[in-house]
Amino acid sequence: MSRIRAGELDVHVQRLTPEVPLDGDAPIVVCVHGLLTDSLASYYFTLGPAFAERGLDVLMYDLRGHGRTTRPESGYHLERFVDDLVAVLDASDVTRPVHVVGNSFGASVAFGLAAARPDRVASVVVIEGEPPTGEWTRHMADGLADAKTRLAIDEVIGWIADNHGAHTARLSKAANKILQTTTIAEDIPRSATIAADLSAVRCPVFAVFGGDSGLSAQVPHFETHLESCRCVVLPDQGHSVLVERTAEVIELIFGWVRDTARTQARVR
Repeated sequence: MSRIRAGELDVHVQRLTPEVPLDGDAPIVVCVHGLLTDSLASYYFTLGPAFAERGLDVLMYDLRGHGRTTRPESGYHLERFVDDLVAVLDASDVTRPVHVVGNSFGASVAFGLAAARPDRVASVVVIEGEPPTGEWTRHMADGLADAKTRLAIDEVIGWIADNHGAHTARLSKAANKILQTTTIAEDIPRSATIAADLSAVRCPVFAVFGGDSGLSAQVPHFETHLESCRCVVLPDQGHSVLVERTAEVIELIFGWVRDTARTQARVR
């Protein structure tokens, strides 16, 4: 375990550096996890080691309020998460543009960084996520309000344990603690947004969706409005793409990062 001081936070980070860097100058991949029930562990046990073995430099960290990172009572607007990511990069002496892999809410952070600090981003990789538009804030407001109410009910946690197992119930209890002790449910829907036409995002974007999740409906919009975009939809798959289709996701994202890094190196 490693902790670094990044802005106001003590941030739990894990860095996996390759023994043999890809192309002699390993592309840097920064993994941003999802909200409430997630942490850097979801990458540590899936993409992280596989990427490092293939020559990528991998940086994973726990978001504010999650895992082993500081949990302030307030300050959970999306722009704060973006500022945290910049601070983590600075504290880790990462100066080159990075490939930001965002799962679920982590994708919104990745898009936010690309819009606010395009100089820090080589590409954005979306796993089952959305850009932080006005429509996104409405989705988040509804989902967080529902979770804050339902996860506080013992019977709901019992149902989760019976139907999804003890581990998922523990994660749900941890999520409830974040919701009840911080302003996260109120702050995120009040976040700064980007325009629905996605004109603020100028870097290459690769998106992976589950065909059954509903988020794959964004594909035509992405392909129409993003200058450089590739989308893959995995059939018969819901939201849990990262953990249920790990092998495919590793191949898809590694290929994207490798090819994008090589193209950008030739341009430079």
